[in-house]
Amino acid sequence: MRILVVGGGPSGLYFAILMKRADPSNEVLVLERNRPDDTFGFGVVFSDATIVEVESADPGTYAAITDHFVHWDDIDVHYGGEVVRSTGHGFSGMSRQTLLTVLQDQARALGVELRFETEVEGFVDADAAPAAAADQAGSVALLRVDGAVPAVGKGPARGWVDAADWDLVVAADGVNSRVRELRADRFEPTFDWRPNRFVWLGTTKPFPAFTFYFRENAHGLWRVHAYQYEPGHSTFIVECTEEAWVASGMDGATEEETLAYCEALFTEELAGHRLTGNRSVWRSFPTIRCAKWYAENVVLLGDAVHTAHFSIGSGTRLGMIDAIALRAALRTEASVPAALAAYEADRKPAVESLQRAAQASLEWFEATERYMDLAPIQFAFTLLTRSLRITHEDLRVRDPGFLARLDAWVADEAERQSGVGLPRRPPPPPMFTPFRLRDLVVPNRVVVSPMCQYTAVDGTVGDWHMQHLGSRAVGGAGMVYAEMTDVSAEARISPGCAGLYRPEHVGAWKRIVDFVHGHTDAKIAMQLGHAGRKGATKSIWEGDNEPLERGGWDIVSASPIPYFPGRSQTPRELGREQMETIVADYVRATEYAVEAGFDLLEIHMAHGYLLASFISPLTNERTDAYGGSLANRMRFPLEVFDACRSAWPEERPMSVRVSAVDWAPGGVGPDDTVEVARMLAAHGCDVVDVSSGQTVPYQRPVYGRLYQTPFADRVRQEVGVSTMAVGNISSWMDVNTIVAAGRADLCLIARAHLFDPYWTRHAAHMLGWPLPWPDQYSSVSRYTPRFEFHFGGE
Repeated sequence: MRILVVGGGPSGLYFAILMKRADPSNEVLVLERNRPDDTFGFGVVFSDATIVEVESADPGTYAAITDHFVHWDDIDVHYGGEVVRSTGHGFSGMSRQTLLTVLQDQARALGVELRFETEVEGFVDADAAPAAAADQAGSVALLRVDGAVPAVGKGPARGWVDAADWDLVVAADGVNSRVRELRADRFEPTFDWRPNRFVWLGTTKPFPAFTFYFRENAHGLWRVHAYQYEPGHSTFIVECTEEAWVASGMDGATEEETLAYCEALFTEELAGHRLTGNRSVWRSFPTIRCAKWYAENVVLLGDAVHTAHFSIGSGTRLGMIDAIALRAALRTEASVPAALAAYEADRKPAVESLQRAAQASLEWFEATERYMDLAPIQFAFTLLTRSLRITHEDLRVRDPGFLARLDAWVADEAERQSGVGLPRRPPPPPMFTPFRLRDLVVPNRVVVSPMCQYTAVDGTVGDWHMQHLGSRAVGGAGMVYAEMTDVSAEARISPGCAGLYRPEHVGAWKRIVDFVHGHTDAKIAMQLGHAGRKGATKSIWEGDNEPLERGGWDIVSASPIPYFPGRSQTPRELGREQMETIVADYVRATEYAVEAGFDLLEIHMAHGYLLASFISPLTNERTDAYGGSLANRMRFPLEVFDACRSAWPEERPMSVRVSAVDWAPGGVGPDDTVEVARMLAAHGCDVVDVSSGQTVPYQRPVYGRLYQTPFADRVRQEVGVSTMAVGNISSWMDVNTIVAAGRADLCLIARAHLFDPYWTRHAAHMLGWPLPWPDQYSSVSRYTPRFEFHFGGE
């Protein structure tokens, strides 16, 4: 097999090595634009888990690499005058230049041909070949790189690739991939240039642990990521916001000026050691994604096809794992096209998952300022779990001492906040600490999310709703939510939706409320809503948001825009008189909720329903006082909230569900949601239930584990209001992590609770936490489950 590798960095070299080990008859040529000893940055990092994959794939290269490792288990977080250490993490560092040298030596020993200072100008196509005659300076001949002798002359060789001359062309030419650029129409790359600035520096200070510093000066907050990569040499990455970068003058600084500024800023941390540069310029980080990873026989590898922020590890390790996956596909598939398809299918989902984690991590560093008031132990935990992949339980395994200190701190805070005494030997897991909202104390942080059942009769709930909410209250949740309950018959989503607009509805709901209060410690919440333009539709199992074919009713919205153009009913734009009627409907429903005995009242302002349709510019095209600016668009939703707050008892809390982002161009975004939350808090909202999307059918959400939690985190930190997190929270490890990190105060669990009504009790069992059973089930205390419960995540 003839293989051309464009790019002689670690991923390209490692792939070449793997292919020669797989079959020595493979002809492998590696082209690299730089010289053999050219490198950028200083050190690279491997986690223990990653290097095990290298060992399994290629023990020879593994041994050659690990001979040069500096290993550490600890992470030190310098913050608030303390050094908070966490152990058990398992990382190794080494010099990037040493890694390149090791891989070059391994490749040569196996017969891989390496050509340095050779730049690929383009691919030879019928219309491009004539342009490959000579460069403008005339000093170097341009030739096809097809295994022939490289060009000679002044300066580096440059050539044109004819992909047809090779069985496989591997583009491992990095972030600035020329091959990706030349085939951009095939690979469809996207680039997300992040706002923070960073510079890659070195120092002679030996760090005993992976070290984070946070230092604030007149220009802003500066973050440092530091680690030792060989004895006496360490990487020292300095990161800041663009505002701090400009205010400090670093936007125009030379390398020498950057070194001088950073040495002065971190004099105490460097303890007499100097900083060194290596083409150390301030950069912004690009998150690169490609829709396709291969085209014909050309395939992308490493940073050429994807990037992941340096805060979750080196791109080197990602590229080397790509190489392992590509080699495996080539060995198992019958043809190169089949192998490339298998490589993309196998590796792309894992990379996308990692990129989601990297996105959460880089966003944490972009917004570190919002966390600077946290206690040191919580700040350190928030940092350690910033990617949303490391959980509370992971740290229990890695560092039980750290976790014991954290759990004790969480218990102290919960006791202070709730006024409820808590044990300390041991303290409860964070998810089993109480939380106070006005006079309401929720006994734990697990909440059954509101989920429409489409089973009411003329708005009246029945036995199904009793078992649905009652079983989950018995199942240990701290609070259960009624489904979105409509304030009038015309406000319903479907004919089967629950209502609270007739006197007979009160008794039906009171029966459920009394059961929850009489037989469990759980609290019960009512969510009031109006479907707006998404009303008069079928039950979800008959067609999501599909309009009724018969028996429908007139619908209203902020503007006359149908949900599905040409298919859905066009809503009437609300006038002032109709607005007053709807406000009165909400007040009546609120009074009925008081009569039924609900503990908390939530107003639904999300998911494209009526109040949400006012908030989003995608559904509000009004030109009156209720359209235009965000303040105007919030006018009617706040009128509804204020009216309900006036009718709701002062001692009972109220919440609002919002869509933090519409996932569509021109729609609501996280910045808007922060302002919405500020308005709500100013009007007496006690807790914001942070969801997202479902505003328009053409949304493009970025799903993933805990994908909405960062929105709740931001609202909580920046506004100072309590929040509920919702969205793909399926693990008790995640609930503990969210609560302990302060990302949200309560966690709403939906589908996991549908699958397992006793989800919370099962979590308590797994954590060894005694959660008392109802008297009727007291015999369970003498029962030992013969099976295990698994609540995993992505």
